[in-house]
Amino acid sequence: QVLLVESGGRLVQAGGSLRLSCAASGRTFSSPAMAWFRQAPGQEREFVSAIDFSGGFKFEADSVKGRFIIYRYNHKDMVYLQMNSLKPEDTAIYYCAAGKITTRDRNLYNYWGQGTQVTVSS
Repeated sequence: QVLLVESGGRLVQAGGSLRLSCAASGRTFSSPAMAWFRQAPGQEREFVSAIDFSGGFKFEADSVKGRFIIYRYNHKDMVYLQMNSLKPEDTAIYYCAAGKITTRDRNLYNYWGQGTQVTVSS
């Protein structure tokens, strides 16, 4: 089992920045790939960004490219999402996920956190 706990979400003005954190514990070695997803009210959960165990392979959704950066500190079992130039359409609950494969397919992630709310005001 892997336990994921997100933090860092809050209300922020458009154009601002936030850093989300995801603390992992348990058998983290069994699910080395990490990702962030988000879900806005009435919408499906969508892929934001993913990173492999080494941190050398990562990618993001086109909607956040150039604004969001995913990175990880394995010695701390932490994954982060630095969000810059935030827009109102970034408003959503952000979820951390862990799995075996670095992918944008949410069905391939075995473990999920409870989520953290990000609200961007215009």
